[in-house]
Amino acid sequence: MNFKEIFSVTLILFSVIDILGSIPFVILIRQREGRIYAERATLIAAALMVAFLYLGQSILNLFGLDIGSFAVAGSIVMFIIAMEMILGITLIKDDPDAKGTGSIVPIAFPLIAGAGTLTTILSLRAVFEETDILIGIVVNSIFVYIVLRGSSWLERKIGKSGFVILRKVFGVILLSIAVKIFKTNIFLG
Repeated sequence: MNFKEIFSVTLILFSVIDILGSIPFVILIRQREGRIYAERATLIAAALMVAFLYLGQSILNLFGLDIGSFAVAGSIVMFIIAMEMILGITLIKDDPDAKGTGSIVPIAFPLIAGAGTLTTILSLRAVFEETDILIGIVVNSIFVYIVLRGSSWLERKIGKSGFVILRKVFGVILLSIAVKIFKTNIFLG
């Protein structure tokens, strides 16, 4: 266990997960669903990250997929979500039978444990010790839980007009991240 490596892994995952930048989207999902199940979303996202740490490459190989294809698919989902945020429209229709699943899809996956996060975890495994990566995942999961749990409070503090502005600004940022992931990985396959 190396504290410098733990700190590096934690910061890298923090920047990729970007839960602070996702606050407008989290609030949007909470408004649609009525509630965010912070515990469920955090546990599922953490489980996905840990599972991908150990099984990621094997899972992709099982389906004949490469990391680039996985990242491109995730970037397309992020692109659609960003367009919803920027344009104020709904492209992904709510499934009446899936009410209450917003904490899982799209919060836990692909927002928290999306293609960028999972691909980063595979990359980190080549450089850092597994224990240090696990600790980085746990630290980030705790922070994610705090932000998800405080989404109602954040919405009250931001206000309706502040939320609209933030949603559009972070929609553009999310769109840029999606395009970057797409552009970086489209030529790898």
